[in-house]
Amino acid sequence: MKKFIPIFLISIILLQSCSLNFDPITEVSDASFWKTPADFKLAANNFYFSLEEHPGMSVGDNRSDIAYGITPNTTSNGTALTPESLGFWNNSYTTIRGCNNLIAKAESSPIKEQVAQWVGEARFFRAYTYFRLMKDLGDVPLIDKLLDLNSPELYGARTPRAEVVDFILADLDYAASVLPLQKQLKAEDDGRVTKGAALALKARVALFEGTWGKFRGDARANERLDDAIEAAAEVINSKQYALFSGKGAQSYRYQFIDEGDRSTECVLDRRFDVNVDPQSWANLIYYGEMSPTKKMADMYLCRDGLPISQSSSFQGYATFTSEYENRDPRMTQTILLPGSKVAQPFYPDQATAPERWPLFNSRPFAYTGYMLYKFLSEDPVGNATSGKHNFDWHIIRYAEVLLIFAEATFERNNAISDDDLNKSVNVVRSRTGVDMPPLTNTFVQVNGLDMRTEIRRERTVELAFEGYRFDDLRRWKTAETEMPLALKGFKYTGTEWQTRPPYSTTNFTVDNEGFIIVEAAAKRHFDPAKHYLFPLPANQVTINPKLKQNPYW
Repeated sequence: MKKFIPIFLISIILLQSCSLNFDPITEVSDASFWKTPADFKLAANNFYFSLEEHPGMSVGDNRSDIAYGITPNTTSNGTALTPESLGFWNNSYTTIRGCNNLIAKAESSPIKEQVAQWVGEARFFRAYTYFRLMKDLGDVPLIDKLLDLNSPELYGARTPRAEVVDFILADLDYAASVLPLQKQLKAEDDGRVTKGAALALKARVALFEGTWGKFRGDARANERLDDAIEAAAEVINSKQYALFSGKGAQSYRYQFIDEGDRSTECVLDRRFDVNVDPQSWANLIYYGEMSPTKKMADMYLCRDGLPISQSSSFQGYATFTSEYENRDPRMTQTILLPGSKVAQPFYPDQATAPERWPLFNSRPFAYTGYMLYKFLSEDPVGNATSGKHNFDWHIIRYAEVLLIFAEATFERNNAISDDDLNKSVNVVRSRTGVDMPPLTNTFVQVNGLDMRTEIRRERTVELAFEGYRFDDLRRWKTAETEMPLALKGFKYTGTEWQTRPPYSTTNFTVDNEGFIIVEAAAKRHFDPAKHYLFPLPANQVTINPKLKQNPYW
């Protein structure tokens, strides 16, 4: 498959790869720049690298309860310490300064009307960056103009999160008003942010803050949820996007590797090209640096739409693959069936590759006994330790927008109609190759289910291992309940695993039901007074005591 990478991204990479001695590197000469729309566009190009801060673009869900890495995660188990410095903080305010600079230059430019799209991009990325700061840190310094060394704002206090959210949403409203629709992008601009991306990000921000506020008694929670519903509905009604179906029964899995690049499901991607700007996280997956937990595996519904605790079609755990039978097809497109053959280093012909089984003392690690399949490349060379890949990272998918609409609607009204379920959750469930039964109010009532639980389950299953789970637990205010629980893996006692070497001679620690314990509850901790927010970097608080550290850090 020939990979298309936008011309604008290639230009950024080339600029980063070489230096031309025209102006001092440390000081942009305004006299020789900001003259044409092309100058503003070139400046906007640099913002796209901020997309690499997305937590999913590594092993972000190891911070949560649905994944485990090679070693315990300090965020997940509550042992993280306050960092002295933080690249995320520095990078974020560098991006914000660049956005403020472009906006200011446009405001004073005689060609202001010709550069509205690039101002829209600057305001999109400013909003994107502030959201990531706010959701992790709470109140943050809000800087909306260029500062110099004497600016008092450099040593100001943090801005209350409610004001930051208002600012973010205003930026995204402006961006949506000037950015083109997805289908209006020129070929050379394919991959740039669009009106749909601005609205989808607005929906994400508003859902986060609406639910964060709802479960903490914020009077503005419903206002935020209304914003989320409205923005998500506008994306849905725009008819610019659709779920990927290009690989038939395996479309869900293929959405996350090469075949899913530039699909109709992509609202915003971080683009990669193996010959220009490659990514290498798929080999992290191959070598087991993120493995699903029992909690994640158990979340997948049976084919009849019922949880495993209620379905007569659940086959139990007795064999290597019995728990995968009669389950939501996304389970086996996300978690690799034991004994499967996959593209592996040194085996270019997948048919001759050895079967893949979980390992506990060498690569590829799978300490839970569950092996991640989602994101695993079909390129054996790319899966090697130093492998590089083409495929993009989906920053915003249309499926997320659909699920935002459903959750925001339910949380706003404490109910959701079947019509709204059919335009959201059930679109996701009816993806080609998934074809799960629709979620309806009658089905929930008849089977004694809980609608909120099922909407959250759908979100967790669909977005599994894309980096959202810990944020979801924080905004739902359920982290204090879920995070201290033991992390567990497959069932060992009384199953085929107990009879097959090397597992038959492995000294597993198991619970009373025979499931292996990867990290005991005694080693996990979540302090609700402390851990719902991350700490500010200590050096910033030292430099500016008005910032004040988050509680108990």
